[in-house]
Amino acid sequence: MGKQTSTGSWIAAVVVVAAIVAAGAYLARKAMHAGESPQTAPAASASAAPPAAPAIQHPIEQAQVVPATASTSALPTLDESDAGVAAALATLGADSDLASLLVSQQLVARIVATVDALPRHDGLAVFTLPARVPKGAFVVDETGGSPVLGERNYARYAPYMRVVDAVDPQALVAWYAHAYPLFQQAYRQLGYPQGYFNDRLIVAIDDLLAAPEPEGPLAVVRSKAFYVYVDPALESLSTGQKLLLRTGPANEVRIKAKLRTLRGLLVGQALPDTR
Repeated sequence: MGKQTSTGSWIAAVVVVAAIVAAGAYLARKAMHAGESPQTAPAASASAAPPAAPAIQHPIEQAQVVPATASTSALPTLDESDAGVAAALATLGADSDLASLLVSQQLVARIVATVDALPRHDGLAVFTLPARVPKGAFVVDETGGSPVLGERNYARYAPYMRVVDAVDPQALVAWYAHAYPLFQQAYRQLGYPQGYFNDRLIVAIDDLLAAPEPEGPLAVVRSKAFYVYVDPALESLSTGQKLLLRTGPANEVRIKAKLRTLRGLLVGQALPDTR
């Protein structure tokens, strides 16, 4: 935990994509496939039927987009989209620090890779993130002589929380729906030729919304180079849920409120607050 990827980066990503919102995985797969020759792949049987594509659960067309906020401008190619995407996200971030937090290359691919990784349990790599990690060192306090997650960590996420608060959900969803072909292309290039990115985004949002909201200091223990949660139930959470806990209870509630609104706009149906 101490040296693991920080939540601030994916907050900017997930809040910005779903409005919420690989490079590493994306480029690695791209390089690997580029080195393969057609002859090395096993030939498909002439009688074998191609696998059926999974049914789309959440078509982007169902997103609630206010006509006045929808764009009709032509999209750039994925390889040439960095400048336009960064500019659009900076505008959506209003007066927040989003522009200074975003990386400048492979932005859509990084967002897609980050969203895809959040519901998993194998962590995030810094070089695949679409935004810079929070400044400052990971802080551990002591309660009763035992290490706990330091409350001073929560202040490190202030710039990212300003993004969460500043982004207008309607405008973000409208932009995302317009730019969706770029996200879909990047998702397929990430290794899901028949996958549908918006479905994966909803899975990531639902996973974050299901994160627990424990009370009191969270006990941690050092394991090799990292800190991990002492409670096995917390340590077994997904990557996104564990990172969400690191933002602090108050920030977690604010993030979930924004995600709940965004999810409702994306699927065309509001999700009730069950807290």
